Amino acid sequence: MARPSFTLGIEEEFQVIDPTTYELKSHIQEMFAEGTALLKEEMKRELHDPVIEVGTPICRDVTEARREITRLRSEIVLLARRAGLRVASMGTHPFTDWKTVPITPGAHYDSLVEDLQMIARANLIFGLHVHVGVEDDDARIAIMNGVRYFLPHIFALSTNSPFWMGQNTGWKSFRAKIFERFPRTGIPDSFASWGEYQDFLNTLIATGCIADGKKIWWDVRIHPYFPTLEYRICDAQMRIDETICMAAFFQAVTYRLWKLYDKNQGWRMYRRTLIDENKWRAARFGLDGKLIDLGKKTEVPTESLLLELLEFVDGVVSELESTQEIAYVHEIMRRRTGADRQLAVYKETGDLKAVVQYAIGETEVGTRIA
Repeated sequence: MARPSFTLGIEEEFQVIDPTTYELKSHIQEMFAEGTALLKEEMKRELHDPVIEVGTPICRDVTEARREITRLRSEIVLLARRAGLRVASMGTHPFTDWKTVPITPGAHYDSLVEDLQMIARANLIFGLHVHVGVEDDDARIAIMNGVRYFLPHIFALSTNSPFWMGQNTGWKSFRAKIFERFPRTGIPDSFASWGEYQDFLNTLIATGCIADGKKIWWDVRIHPYFPTLEYRICDAQMRIDETICMAAFFQAVTYRLWKLYDKNQGWRMYRRTLIDENKWRAARFGLDGKLIDLGKKTEVPTESLLLELLEFVDGVVSELESTQEIAYVHEIMRRRTGADRQLAVYKETGDLKAVVQYAIGETEVGTRIA
């Protein structure tokens, strides 16, 4: 079988912040007009007005992905500054009330709100999406089946949304709890073949549930238009280094599972409901909790399972030339996740505005203006 490309595409969702109040800032049409003229299709609007999504072109490897993410973040930061604004990268805004935030005008968003009503209007969240190129349909399904087990591990590393509407939620990723109210989210089922997945998709389309696969919002999904696996489970990351680490991790796990598939082997399949047990633990506790080693049927500290996952991909990271990017996992364990760092700032200051101010500074680390 021909080796897939394992190319990368990364999408980041940013918060536009008023630097005087540290709330989300709406009505930023002039900034968008300048941004779309400069970045064209690389910059997009989202459901809520103060959200900017930027997406890289197809990147051959992690090195190119880092270069593109750095370029795009730098442009967004500069655009915001010229408009008297700032940007921050967190999974939720710590205190803005979603009820005060306008919905972006447009037929697509109108349709979404009509379908989901308050669930859509309250979905004021910010994520990181990573596309990994796998051009063979059957391989893409097989890898999606296997990678489900590892999603909570990497998700725990990415948690960055402990606050919601002025409250410490007690969760390291409250974004995940907000988004699970949408239909067709979470860990997907496994599929025996590409044909079985197509039957599932066609049933949803034929019965009026969806128009196409874009309204399947699983934590990992088959992209409906591109030959990629799209990983959607992670919160938006504060630092460029964290974003690139997540992308490199997803790429490495995808490649490692493809190598097994190519040898007519595979990762053991587990029930979605068991994987869900690990996902809620990761959302609740981040790196500080325990996950279930489903093979051994025992609780294990999350960091221990992450170290095992690093060993699992160790044989492929040199081929992918991502050794340095994967090694940043150890730095996240040392500095802790974005959620942990937000909580530390709040514990020290008692001020959620200080949390936003900290996130703005972290978001600019590694950009051209830093």
